[in-house]
Amino acid sequence: MRTHPRVIGFLNQALNHEYGAVQLYLTQASLCTLWGLGDWAESFRHEAREELGHADLLSQRLLLSGIAPGAGQLRPPRPGRDLAEMLTQDAYLEEAAVDLYAEAAAVAARLRDPEAGALFERLRADEEGHLRHLQQLYASLPARR
Repeated sequence: MRTHPRVIGFLNQALNHEYGAVQLYLTQASLCTLWGLGDWAESFRHEAREELGHADLLSQRLLLSGIAPGAGQLRPPRPGRDLAEMLTQDAYLEEAAVDLYAEAAAVAARLRDPEAGALFERLRADEEGHLRHLQQLYASLPARR
């Protein structure tokens, strides 16, 4: 399968983003475990598994294109000092993913790559769902004083 280099670039950028999200969510899960917040820890682990599933889809698409997946260099995670900061950081991350996938889908459409476009649209929709879920979690937190 021949894939345009710009689409390959978006696939690699997205893969890097997803692995960064896995790293962040696992770091947050570990902090919550240390703080005795087991339910929150499991929630962050669940998010990490979902992002890992996205990374798997992107890796498969790269392999089908004849490219070995490589995430590059991940940024250090910024987990936050409390749950509110964690959820705020996560919302920024998910908003960036939504923007990335929207742009990638538009480029794939212009380059007439409907398979990549469909993948990017699917991931965009998933990330929008994650963002709504994070907003609900944030709204459920007790008010900060």
